[in-house]
Amino acid sequence: MSDEHIHYMQLALEQAREAARAGNRPVASIIVRGGAIIGEGQNTIFTDFDPSAHAEVAAIRQACGRLRTVDLSGGTLYSTLEPCPMCFWAMQEAKIGRLVLGGRYTDIGRTDIGRYTVESFLEFTGRKLEIITGVLAGECAALRTEWMRGRKP
Repeated sequence: MSDEHIHYMQLALEQAREAARAGNRPVASIIVRGGAIIGEGQNTIFTDFDPSAHAEVAAIRQACGRLRTVDLSGGTLYSTLEPCPMCFWAMQEAKIGRLVLGGRYTDIGRTDIGRYTVESFLEFTGRKLEIITGVLAGECAALRTEWMRGRKP
């Protein structure tokens, strides 16, 4: 595991903790291209009352707005949790070439999305993407499972 991947995932974890403190799901994403952060996003579903306010989409929107383009080729998206199908498709549309994952849905015991994984979505669509898994996976998954436990009555 490269130091670069660990560094950016640690930054994403800090933002995920901020999201949780604000009352949202603890998920965050960072997009890096050419050694620079071009987009960052946190999950803000509950504070924005917006079911599409996912971390990956927020990071993509920010990067595209900053760069005045919809083409993020050469970019790497770091996410503390596996992107959902909506976020994953937004990544594909933005032409992001690499995904670095922390936690996976299987790591947190989430079963409400069936057999979905980013790999299964790639297979289904016939698209290409470099996927790097396991970067601070335990820490990323623990943050989400702790949050889920705290939300249960």
